[in-house]
Amino acid sequence: MSRWRDRLKVFVLLPAVVVAVGVLAYFTFRTTLQADSLRQQSVLEATLALATEKANRLDRQIIDQDNVVVAIADPARLEELADRWLPTARRETPTVRAIVILDESRTVLAFASRASGAFAEEEGFRRLLTERIAPDMELGGKAPEQLRHLHREYAAQSYLLSYWQRAHGGRRYLVVAWHDIGRLVRETLPTLTSDPPSAAHEPTPASHPPSASRVNVIDEEGRIIYGPPLRTSEFTVGVRFPTTLYNWRVQVSPLASEELAARVQNRRLLEITMVSLSAIVIVIGAIAIILVSEKERRVSTLKSEFVANVSHELKTPLALVRMFAEMLQSGRVPTDAKRQEYLDIIVRESERLSALIENVLDFARLERGRGSYEFAEGDVGDAVTRAANVYRYRAEREGMRLAVDVEPNLPRARIDERAIQLAVVNLVDNALKYAPDGEEIIVRASSAGDAVQVDVVDRGPGVPADERHRIFERFVRLSSRGDGAEAPVRGSGIGLALVKHIAESHGGRAWVASRGDAHHGDSKGSTFSFSIPAAGPRGSVHRLEVEEPRPLAE
Repeated sequence: MSRWRDRLKVFVLLPAVVVAVGVLAYFTFRTTLQADSLRQQSVLEATLALATEKANRLDRQIIDQDNVVVAIADPARLEELADRWLPTARRETPTVRAIVILDESRTVLAFASRASGAFAEEEGFRRLLTERIAPDMELGGKAPEQLRHLHREYAAQSYLLSYWQRAHGGRRYLVVAWHDIGRLVRETLPTLTSDPPSAAHEPTPASHPPSASRVNVIDEEGRIIYGPPLRTSEFTVGVRFPTTLYNWRVQVSPLASEELAARVQNRRLLEITMVSLSAIVIVIGAIAIILVSEKERRVSTLKSEFVANVSHELKTPLALVRMFAEMLQSGRVPTDAKRQEYLDIIVRESERLSALIENVLDFARLERGRGSYEFAEGDVGDAVTRAANVYRYRAEREGMRLAVDVEPNLPRARIDERAIQLAVVNLVDNALKYAPDGEEIIVRASSAGDAVQVDVVDRGPGVPADERHRIFERFVRLSSRGDGAEAPVRGSGIGLALVKHIAESHGGRAWVASRGDAHHGDSKGSTFSFSIPAAGPRGSVHRLEVEEPRPLAE
């Protein structure tokens, strides 16, 4: 039940983490996009403010000149118009080319011009004014004396006229100021690219000074009146002149508009990439934590099984030793043969108990990281022979034949002889557990390229392919002998893990090959092997022939 609860937590936790990461990513993406929009909006607003300021500045310059004309053009002093205006015209009204005063019948009563020798052009303007321009002017309304402007093309030429009405002696008069478009383009529009006077008008936004922008003026058809061509970008804005040159627009584009757009795009990609990577790391971290937790849960389960197995393994030999020792102590042994049999059982179970305790102690040292090896150049064949002799009599008692085959002149290697013997003992013990009674177990040591290889061959049931890697893990045991018996095989599940650890600590590896493998000639059984790198000249010959097993005592 506890295991299912743990799995339920895992299956609930991972989707919850994924959903949380998805929600976090969504709001982060939305915040990032909103921040980008705000940054772009701030740049656009600053550029729009700059364009508006430039358009207003030109309007004010023209209207300031119109106000001068308003003070000079007095219908009561028509004959003094030229004398009052021309002396200060260049300074006070630099773009005004002519001033005209008309009566209600559109008759020109006074005309003053700064142009000399352009009589034909002035006459043409008078006719155009009375015949075509005056009808287009807004002369009605509640405020006839209000200053107005007319900006339009006549005869393929652009005109800017300022006009207003004056009442005198019960009559109405129309005053018109003709602004020279050519002079406006040559002399006034260039002021749009210069800083405005510091004390005159509203200052340009400090974040986007005019020197950091490009400016031009275009007409309604998009033709450039003044300034360089501007590349259209998301930061380029255009504003119409409010009251004067209202058919034209002033356009402003930051000099680094393309760079600004690229920076915004790069920043957006960077932030989205970082958020995506963070989300991926969080999900991978959650998966890793869950996998580690699941692995730790499995290890904890295996440890519990290991404790139970070791307890059982310790209890059985202790019980036998105690039982037969008590029988010997009580003197209830009928014959000397039985007494010898009981003593043999006590010795055998004591050996089994000692081997199990040694394995547990060695494994505990390795688990705590205290396993230390004393490496020295030695002969692997000697170590294999001594280890095989340890199990010689046990194999005889269990009705099996143990054969040891050590290749002559094996290369020497840097080994911890006790550890090598422990590895061989564990492999032989494993073979004795699973091999059928009466079969032969072969312990073999041979050279394999630049390494020395140790094999323990049995004719047991073999190891399934899906368990060949797992059996070298801690606490893992096969479920049964595989020969039809369902009872589990005794053991603690740490012997093969010790073999793997010893082999890898010597710079080698451990593996198993079972029946059906291409490199395994037998049709039945397993070959457990480990290899150790060679480190010296070949040693002496080692060969041990184990005698045929004697019949077990009745």
